[in-house]
Amino acid sequence: MSELLRAYKRIPVHERTQMVLSADLDPVWRPCILEDQDAQVKAYFARRLDLTGTEVGSLLADPNQTVRLNCARRSDLSAEQVERCVRDRDPNLRYFIARSPQLTEEQRARLLADEDELVRRAAAKGPKARGTRQRPGQAPLIR
Repeated sequence: MSELLRAYKRIPVHERTQMVLSADLDPVWRPCILEDQDAQVKAYFARRLDLTGTEVGSLLADPNQTVRLNCARRSDLSAEQVERCVRDRDPNLRYFIARSPQLTEEQRARLLADEDELVRRAAAKGPKARGTRQRPGQAPLIR
């Protein structure tokens, strides 16, 4: 474990949460945030608009469904990341991706035939644009 990661882990969770929401997040902490064991910290990080594709990919691989759900709401997913969400084992994640404007017709058809009724309903509703919000001092976040 690097000294930077050890220093990061010594920061209290509530301070790490404030850090990931901050408009002036120091880039040195970003790799540490991806390794954070607190799902809430990573879930808030996943809502930031300024994530790189690599960061989004790492968060989509997270075992915590809440972290992955926040990624599924993004409008900047790559085609491979959208497909990963469509195939996710968690119906809640498939529900959120079912409203994505990025879905191909084939992906939407698969979700319309999903085993979960709520996923099918969401896919039938069609695309939904996601809004953003930004509180004073915070980074812009996906709603």
